[in-house]
Amino acid sequence: MSRIVHVDRADAMGAVLRGVRADLLTSARQPLPPMAGPRPLKWLPHVLIVLAAVLLAATAEGTEAAPFAIAHAVILVSALRWPVPAWWLSMAFLAGTAATPYSPTFIGQPWPWFVHAGVLFLVALRNRPRVAVETLLLSGLLAGGMQWPGGDLLWEDPLTPAVIFAVAVFLGTSARSLRETRQRLQEQQAATIAERGRRALLEERARIARELHDVVAHHMSVISIQADAAPYRVEDPPEELVTAFAVIRQNALEALTELRHVLGVLRAESADDSLPPGGPQPTLHQLGNVVDNVRSAGLRVELDVSGTARPLPPGVELSGFRIVQEALSNALRHAPGSTVRVEIVYALSTLRLRVLNGPSRDKTKPSPGAGHGIMGMRERAAMLGGELAAGPTPGGGYEVSVLLPVPVDTATTAKEGHT
Repeated sequence: MSRIVHVDRADAMGAVLRGVRADLLTSARQPLPPMAGPRPLKWLPHVLIVLAAVLLAATAEGTEAAPFAIAHAVILVSALRWPVPAWWLSMAFLAGTAATPYSPTFIGQPWPWFVHAGVLFLVALRNRPRVAVETLLLSGLLAGGMQWPGGDLLWEDPLTPAVIFAVAVFLGTSARSLRETRQRLQEQQAATIAERGRRALLEERARIARELHDVVAHHMSVISIQADAAPYRVEDPPEELVTAFAVIRQNALEALTELRHVLGVLRAESADDSLPPGGPQPTLHQLGNVVDNVRSAGLRVELDVSGTARPLPPGVELSGFRIVQEALSNALRHAPGSTVRVEIVYALSTLRLRVLNGPSRDKTKPSPGAGHGIMGMRERAAMLGGELAAGPTPGGGYEVSVLLPVPVDTATTAKEGHT
């Protein structure tokens, strides 16, 4: 039984020694960070440490002790960046100089103890309390060992240096605890503010989704139903009229489908949930359907695609599709019956879009819009780091030009996969 207890104690002692070795045998840099608060006070702790080192070095009496005091003060300054290695150097300095004729333990030269206390303060400030306690105990043992033989000591009571060291460690540990508490409080406040912002955003998106559902979806549903029933209100309606109402109904149904996608995005709880539940987002390859729709509405549309058409990142595909769709809608709204040219240029690192429409050639009265189309297109381009230019042309038309960046790696990979 006693052998088992002895083995357990040996294991425990070995674990303690391994822990101490892991804590203290390190050369890791632990620079003291700048102080939070006003910018002029950012480096105040560093300045105070350097100033304290200079003042302590100046307390050395005589030219013989001055070099030792200066060397020890340099160790204190180096503890601003390497606290644990500086503590080892300070320990070696105390043990070494105690055996010289200019021992730092002479009466009237308190700088060695206070310099070492400053190093202990920085160790406690930048390390866990366990490391601070370990350095404190070893420093106390060294101080006691240096004063044990007696002689020309600074203090008759050998516990005095240990008390100074303990106060330094207590102050360093307290400052570290205060800083960690303040940091946790700031993190909690930042998380609370972020959560409030996220909830406000979700509430606003939910409100917009309700408005879209109650107003826009309702009217689009009514348009679809009325367009479906209109041809049956007259006898033998012309085929052109039936076709026109069928197109109106089909467009209304497609608008409802798109609206459901938008509502899914608006009601998503997070960015990861923002993908529409109804299927994949439209891409530039689906612009043919949009072009056919506006052609059936009276526009003459020319679609020109140059470069190597290839799959682009989803954000570029979606934004490119929406921008061209919005530009065609604007042409249909403001220049009915006009000729529109749509150019899509695939380059290695960019996607160029250009929608140019001529003046209106139809007697149909232009339909006013909400005035947000250009702004929305510009926001989509800016979100991807692109550029958009829009304005009237000398011939009475309107032009929208967009340049969207495409990641080179993605483009190259897609191109290689395509070829």
